[in-house]
Amino acid sequence: MITRRQLLPALAAALQKDRLAEAEKLIASSGVESAALLVRQDQSEHVFAHGKAKVETPFLIASITKPMTVAAVLEVPGLKLDAPVKQYIPELVHDKILVRHLLTHTSGLPDMVPDNTALRQRHAPLADFVAGACKAKLLFEPGTRVSYQSMGILLASEIAQRVTKMPFRDWLRQRVFEPLAMKDTSLGLGGRPVSAMARCEVPEVTSFDWNTPYWRDLGAPWGGAHSTVRDIARFVESFRTQRREMVTFKTAGLNEAWGLGWALNSQPNAASRFGQTCSAQTWGHFGSTGTVTWHDPAKRLTCVLLTSRPADTSRAQLLGPVSDLVARAG
Repeated sequence: MITRRQLLPALAAALQKDRLAEAEKLIASSGVESAALLVRQDQSEHVFAHGKAKVETPFLIASITKPMTVAAVLEVPGLKLDAPVKQYIPELVHDKILVRHLLTHTSGLPDMVPDNTALRQRHAPLADFVAGACKAKLLFEPGTRVSYQSMGILLASEIAQRVTKMPFRDWLRQRVFEPLAMKDTSLGLGGRPVSAMARCEVPEVTSFDWNTPYWRDLGAPWGGAHSTVRDIARFVESFRTQRREMVTFKTAGLNEAWGLGWALNSQPNAASRFGQTCSAQTWGHFGSTGTVTWHDPAKRLTCVLLTSRPADTSRAQLLGPVSDLVARAG
């Protein structure tokens, strides 16, 4: 006779398998050109690749780069989170922005500088973006609200570059990627050709779009990393034991819940940012190129979904629905 204790794990495993199969079917039927999915719970791992992608294919991961950048910035010797940014970047025109404001999206800086498109059209170096961010008009008093700001992450990386006197992409590789054995991850192309990466399904082709050598190798610390599902899973799971301050609530009393570089699921009475049944302890990040990763410590569950379809459509069609299925499977 099969006992209840024997039956329940078997039913749970079957249900998990069914929901992951449903996630695969959703990806395959979406028409997306390339996609890779990894789901891990404890010692169990499920991987799936679709279209032109393989499991080991690197994707341009967009803003999942941000927590990687923050992790490297926190490795800077002597860095003080409550120090004025102006202490490290004297040309910044604002006195009240603190380092921690850059890492929690509370600096008041805009997401992009006003001449962002013009800079990209002329293939400007990152130094020109830094110069623009230093004189950009603030949207609000630093520390008074959360407003997503790629330029804050850029200035944080500039602090690291100035203090360490090392190109930031090298510092990131040495302090984050190499210790975690993220062998297929790089800020920029990492010496690889664009053809080795998954192509982004951009709606129009320009000289500076996501598929061009300029953008792929610019090394934008807010969105220019390339990685694979296994490398990202290794990174996100490292926060179970390392850099715990990054996944601790830092924006209490403000309009959104953030740690340092990570979006948190801990907003009371709010819809889940990730899978609908994810716990309040979940941390993660989306990327505009059509990517998402999250880890739910209550379920010991990790999800990484990389697609070639921009998030303005894939978030509703793929990233959100697949995350929901994965969360329910867990």
